[in-house]
Amino acid sequence: MTPTSSSAWIAHFLASEPPRSKSLVVTIFGDSVAPHGGTMWLGSLIELAAPFGVNDRLLRTSVFRLAQEGWLVASRDRRRSSYAILPQALARFERANRRIYAPLEIRWDGTWTLVMAASGALSAPMRAALRKELVWEGYAQLAPGVFGHPASDSAALDELLGRCGARHQVFVCSASALPQVASRSLPELVAEGWDLSDVSAAYEQFIAQFAPLLALLAPHALQADSAGGPLTAEQAFVIRTLLIHAYRRVQLHDPMLPVELLPDPWPGARAYELARSLYCAVQASAEQHVMAVMRREDAQAPQADGAFYQRFGGLA
Repeated sequence: MTPTSSSAWIAHFLASEPPRSKSLVVTIFGDSVAPHGGTMWLGSLIELAAPFGVNDRLLRTSVFRLAQEGWLVASRDRRRSSYAILPQALARFERANRRIYAPLEIRWDGTWTLVMAASGALSAPMRAALRKELVWEGYAQLAPGVFGHPASDSAALDELLGRCGARHQVFVCSASALPQVASRSLPELVAEGWDLSDVSAAYEQFIAQFAPLLALLAPHALQADSAGGPLTAEQAFVIRTLLIHAYRRVQLHDPMLPVELLPDPWPGARAYELARSLYCAVQASAEQHVMAVMRREDAQAPQADGAFYQRFGGLA
């Protein structure tokens, strides 16, 4: 099926790839709630999730589980409940946002960050947890007990080690190649350490899914879809949320290597530009919907903060 309007595109996407409710709530909190103070009444959250086919029961179950997992915290005011991003989880939301919305300008200075655990220094459960977290952060296991990344975020690494209880159990250092010493080429190391084929394919799939939507929106941008029907604020919000939900899923598997070490051409660059174009096209109308929903329960709900308008290099 080739959708002929943005409304048809939304319906087709939700029918073929309905988002999981808990993961969708994380996307909504990261993309839409965090810029407005990080707190939302449950009724408003239910209203925002409804167009995605997430009913009241599923939504309540999702936020309850996210609270149990340390992402959200619940508060009550008489008969109403609200949910907020837990302070301890805020750093993880902020780090994810930097990855999603920041321009692809990671340059390489020739150094590597190495994380090394001596044999027997870690218990088996801690070693498994640390390996999982480092791989999610984009590190590759270069040798038994040795993980490396050529563009490490030191603050993110410190937070990761603290979360795993491994700050004083591992060695962390910076390394670079010795000049005038023969060694294997860097492309070989990258190819052996990081299998980029799945990430590349995921970016290509993202482009194939969302490029037609950009074409549908282009003629009238914020006012209407190409079939002439008005693009409502709610539809703009749904598009923005599905966009970030899909893009985030690919980004979380991207090791975020410096551009000098990536294959050329790299589909991640095209995916970013597509995401940026779509986000800019719908963000103003989407924000109108978010504010309208929030202020139905809270007349003092704040406008989006300044950091929101710096996403994707600056929102028009």
